[in-house]
Amino acid sequence: MLKRKIDNYIKQFYANTRNALLVTGARQTGKTYSIREFGKSFKSFVEINFVEMPEAVDAFKGAKSCEDILLRLSLLTRVPLIEGETLIFFDEVQKCPDIVTAIKFLVDDGRYRYILSGSLLGVELRDLRSEPVGYMGVKEMFPLDFEEFVSCVGIPEKVIDALRDAWMERKSVDSFLHAKLMELFRLYLVVGGMPAAVDKYIESNNLQEVMAIQQDIIRLYKRDIAQYDPDNKLYIEDIFNLIPPELNAKNKRFILKRLNENAKFDRYQNSFLWLKNAGVALPVYNVEEPKVPLLLARSRNLFKLFQSDVGLLAAQYAEGIQLQIITGSKAINFGAVYENVVVQELVAHGIEPYYYNSKKRGELDFVIELGGKVLPIEVKSGKDYEVHRALSNMMDCGEYDLPEAVIFTNDNLRVEGKYVYVPIYMVMFLERRNDAPVFYKVDLSMLH
Repeated sequence: MLKRKIDNYIKQFYANTRNALLVTGARQTGKTYSIREFGKSFKSFVEINFVEMPEAVDAFKGAKSCEDILLRLSLLTRVPLIEGETLIFFDEVQKCPDIVTAIKFLVDDGRYRYILSGSLLGVELRDLRSEPVGYMGVKEMFPLDFEEFVSCVGIPEKVIDALRDAWMERKSVDSFLHAKLMELFRLYLVVGGMPAAVDKYIESNNLQEVMAIQQDIIRLYKRDIAQYDPDNKLYIEDIFNLIPPELNAKNKRFILKRLNENAKFDRYQNSFLWLKNAGVALPVYNVEEPKVPLLLARSRNLFKLFQSDVGLLAAQYAEGIQLQIITGSKAINFGAVYENVVVQELVAHGIEPYYYNSKKRGELDFVIELGGKVLPIEVKSGKDYEVHRALSNMMDCGEYDLPEAVIFTNDNLRVEGKYVYVPIYMVMFLERRNDAPVFYKVDLSMLH
């Protein structure tokens, strides 16, 4: 059983609210498994999968009330509905948007608890007639992040806590521990975070079997492309196939002309959005100024495109690269896979990554907002990590007044002025802090 952070999130959600929860995310990220595990805490667990039970889609069409829905539901399952002790799971809800619209009536009724899930939700549920705001929370699920991965392969929690303390206190890590974490990080570059691949690695330690699962997932994604957007499937698949070579290029920015000499962004925009909304690609947009809020400085058609999972990225490269990655071969360009890990970690932790490019100051790998400030990030996979001209240009600019910069490297943690050189595996600790509620009351006494 893989221990996932979302498991605790789901428990806390249902302990604190009567609302339903919709778990979104790309295919094969473990949504159904986590929900079924949570369902074991109820006396009765009902699962309706709208792909495996297409008759259920027809059954809920035209239902006019909560009683109507529950009556039809009781005809679809032999599992007893026990008031106050039943969790009803609607899976693959992209096939039945009517049930998403109707969830507010079921929540209002209050006799049972509800949880929903599906893939390609960003693609298929854009046209909901009535989204149940106030009745349903939404949580996006991602592949295992690096912290989840090392926990699943056997690193004790106290070790992770010690590493987190080193990150918070800006101090170096024990050299033996550092070497082991670097070894695990290189393993993560190959196995990635797709639950089936991680499970297979833990079960067998056989990388060939892991790669076979990853290739199956890639084929599944390509079938989705063909099935759900037949008009643009060639564009989308071309873009998907270009992600690895584009990231390996010196300039990692996605160049449309490699798709077609006459390619225009407007023509391909929907294809990029499809990959993003399906959860299989992560765009990182350019910003022109490292100032809060970064969103206002975002360029719409300048971006880098990353894989949703670094293991799938490695599987798209030439065969045999996996062993070279694990052994740290100098023949491999680690820049692309390192940056992919950073992006997927940030996104999984609710942080939107951007990159910065200026003719005057140069290009910076990433900039993010953290604690109300801009944090510049450089990712260095080689030994010359102290050479960072663009970052130095930005940090020396008084206009931006940036308090700190992080440079991810292969070496141990050390601090030099505003520059924090951090081992790459500590990217797992870049996350939003749980801020306290902000209260503000306007004084209207003078108006009386």
